[in-house]
Amino acid sequence: MENEGNVRSLIPIVVFVILYLGLGILFEYALDIEMGFYKVSVVMVFLVALFVAIYQTKGLSMNDKFSIMGKGVGDPNILMMLIIFLTAGAFVGIVGREGAESVAYCFLTFIPPELSVLVIFIVSAFVSLAMGTSVGTITMLTPISAQIALTTGFNPALCIASTVGGAMFGDNLSFISDTTIAACNGQGCDMKDKFKENLGIALPAAIATCVIIVIMSITSDIGPVEVGDFDLIRMIPYLVVLIGGIIGINVFGVLILGIITAAVIMLGTEAVAFTDMITNMGDSISGMFETSMVAILVAAICALIAYNGGFKVVLSWIRRKFKSKKGGMLGIGLLVGALDVSTANNTVAIIMANPIAKEIANDYDISPKRTASLLDIILMYLPRDHPVWCTDACSSVIGCNRWSERIGIRCDTQSVLPVHVAHSDTDLHLLPQEKEG
Repeated sequence: MENEGNVRSLIPIVVFVILYLGLGILFEYALDIEMGFYKVSVVMVFLVALFVAIYQTKGLSMNDKFSIMGKGVGDPNILMMLIIFLTAGAFVGIVGREGAESVAYCFLTFIPPELSVLVIFIVSAFVSLAMGTSVGTITMLTPISAQIALTTGFNPALCIASTVGGAMFGDNLSFISDTTIAACNGQGCDMKDKFKENLGIALPAAIATCVIIVIMSITSDIGPVEVGDFDLIRMIPYLVVLIGGIIGINVFGVLILGIITAAVIMLGTEAVAFTDMITNMGDSISGMFETSMVAILVAAICALIAYNGGFKVVLSWIRRKFKSKKGGMLGIGLLVGALDVSTANNTVAIIMANPIAKEIANDYDISPKRTASLLDIILMYLPRDHPVWCTDACSSVIGCNRWSERIGIRCDTQSVLPVHVAHSDTDLHLLPQEKEG
């Protein structure tokens, strides 16, 4: 039986925020360590928070405490989420960079050079929507964006900002995005329903972005675009996943069909050796281990917090402050927004907010699809969040350094000229570097 509301039972969350945010600020600003926030292991901090939750759960044997945690971790939605994470990782690993490049070069071949930046936005959205990863999309397409800026004369800030905006737009709607998976499984709604809910919010912003990009593009003095080789057949796995999700095929069926299609195409076209394909899939699955472990630890922590009455405290506060259904939705937004600011990690914020958001939704009669949509779309993309760091890294470290050097620019996520794209609040800037000699 759960205890009455007890504010002290929320201490594990406070411990997590203080340690994660505190160490991140220490590394990033006090010690001036590049990407300091990502030097802090989120799994380690959650493990400390779990020990705190175990310690403050009084009156139970250790076996009883593990029984409570086991019920939380063993929830069918948690297990389904974990398996989807790993399966989505396998799909991303098998389609690889070449597939994304083929999509981009195909569009650029048939579209006038004046609309190249618009193509970047649309292709980024399509690839991110099909792959479920804004970071992966940005990593793959930023070199192409930089190349377009170099060869055409487009503003590099506009090109790379369009990549970021399109990737975030597509990721927000994707059926296999980790944030979508976490939100939908946590709230018990179908992914296609959440897709429709988000589309009504994100699509108008994306259309407005496209109009702005076109206006900025047609006023630019540009040259021809250099287009690389592409293979249309490599677009098929993306279309399979995208169409399968839209028509309502079970997410496992969509992912397995996408994996099989991609494997047949990659091996049939001799684009990759079988051994390399297996290695790529394994590496990509391994990349989901941290997210999966976070889900397990958060489920265990939340089970103990719920037993100790912590969620009742939060619900009681929200009931006092917000009386209407819209107020309940605002409460959900504030909750996940605060967690995202604290953790700078969208998936972690959703996983932490899920159980409380579900209780709020039940109290205020908010549908599961609306709750899942709120959890996913309200998240703020901070200047130090993964996608923006990715552009910084892509322009100086991950295979794009040659473009940065040739263009004479660098990415700086904390400068003075904001470029706002799609529904995100991302600040992306490119500043001229001093040239030697």
